[in-house]
Amino acid sequence: MSVHKQVKRVTTHVLSEMKIRGEKIAMLTAYDYSFARIIDEAEIDVILVGDSASNVMAGYDTTLPITLDNMIYHAASVVRAVKRALVVVDLPFGTYQGNSKEALSSSIRIMKETGAHAVKLEGGSQVVESVERILSAGIPVMGHLGLTPQAIHKFGTYVVRAKEEEEARKLMEDAKLLEDAGCFALVLEKIPALLAGEVTSSVRIPVIGIGAGGKTDGQVLVLHDMLGITQEFSPRFLRRYHNLHSEIKGAVQAYISDVRSQDFPNDREQY
Repeated sequence: MSVHKQVKRVTTHVLSEMKIRGEKIAMLTAYDYSFARIIDEAEIDVILVGDSASNVMAGYDTTLPITLDNMIYHAASVVRAVKRALVVVDLPFGTYQGNSKEALSSSIRIMKETGAHAVKLEGGSQVVESVERILSAGIPVMGHLGLTPQAIHKFGTYVVRAKEEEEARKLMEDAKLLEDAGCFALVLEKIPALLAGEVTSSVRIPVIGIGAGGKTDGQVLVLHDMLGITQEFSPRFLRRYHNLHSEIKGAVQAYISDVRSQDFPNDREQY
């Protein structure tokens, strides 16, 4: 029997076992109780409370504006719904870069105030000190390389990263650095599939891809994107499994019509 079918609660150890056995890891984002409950019941392996909440929940253009307090609110809502999945929370921009003490403080707040199981942060060699300090408190850390959305103003664009040899070499070095520092897993975002496969086979920790091809140990998508709630975002790597935007809009229009025509409520729908 597969590892993920045997367990009642997914842990970092379970993910390691899944990599060893070649079982793919499924990961999605969630930001609230209701959606988290549904995808947990569907037996998703990992739920990421992503700073993408800044985009899909708050309507900002980038992930930069969301605060630590915002992330804690969303994460606590998710954790209350989850019985099985591993819950990982993004450290938002400005809560760990360049200050490992603040990184630890931010991570402790997330763990104490939400009940989540791990944190995730973006970057390689420049954040290793923060990774090590967070780990010193017994808090599991997931790394994130490739396209790092919190650095959008540095890159100036959301194009594919690590296409050039020098950047690809640096990414490979950073992956091994994060593994050696103690990260339990790694997200690779929007990099060439061949490079992602090489990274995955060169490290012992699970590698989760988003726009990084099929050779990684698992995949992650933003829930609102894959359900078709958001319509503006259509990168090549996004597969939409539903079109909830149209379904929800249609349902609301039907409700409006029924209210205006006095069809709702009918005799059976009142006391």
